[in-house]
Amino acid sequence: MRLRHITGAEQQIAESIHVVSDPETRQGRWPEVYGNDHPLHVEIGMGKGKFLMELARQNPQINYLGVEIYSSVLLRAVRKQEEERLPNVRFLCVDALKLSDILGPGEAAKIYLNFSDPWPKDRHAKRRLTSPRFLAVYDRILTPDGTVEFKTDNKGLFEYSLESIPAAGWEIIYSTFDLHHSEYAEGNVMTEYEEKFAAEGKPICKLVASRRKKE
Repeated sequence: MRLRHITGAEQQIAESIHVVSDPETRQGRWPEVYGNDHPLHVEIGMGKGKFLMELARQNPQINYLGVEIYSSVLLRAVRKQEEERLPNVRFLCVDALKLSDILGPGEAAKIYLNFSDPWPKDRHAKRRLTSPRFLAVYDRILTPDGTVEFKTDNKGLFEYSLESIPAAGWEIIYSTFDLHHSEYAEGNVMTEYEEKFAAEGKPICKLVASRRKKE
């Protein structure tokens, strides 16, 4: 589906107090952005912000950073935040590959990947958010016991991830091909896509991964 561009989105985002400007200058100093030293959780490809903002409401003791590369999509989340003004939410409009220049080693405690673009063609595999080059970024910014949580409706992408993640030196803590009918369903916060797919009867896949402990 073609993304509809919103005229003036870039300027509105640049002017928003909820979007962190010059994020590279914040590396190693993210507690200053939130005014506290609470754990930082990051959602990459956050879309319109429903998932992230619901987590922020439920967990005021955690700081949330939403990352979205498309300005017209991020603007919708910014508008929601302008209404709610959740104190523990900030946004970035950047490519996720740049996160290791923005977050210092161990600054993120958890990373969420929700319904990422599957990039189904083999030649585009490196663009998948569970590919080795993205996992290398997560490895640099996560705390030693940090985790990546990944949800998708795309079985092909999920099967790829079940192979790519261990191959990159990580371990899968748990995985399921049908989250909503599994033991891991309790407490699950749904994204907008997830609600749509669940209503259509599509199974949702989920895994949680961490770096493999060195012996």
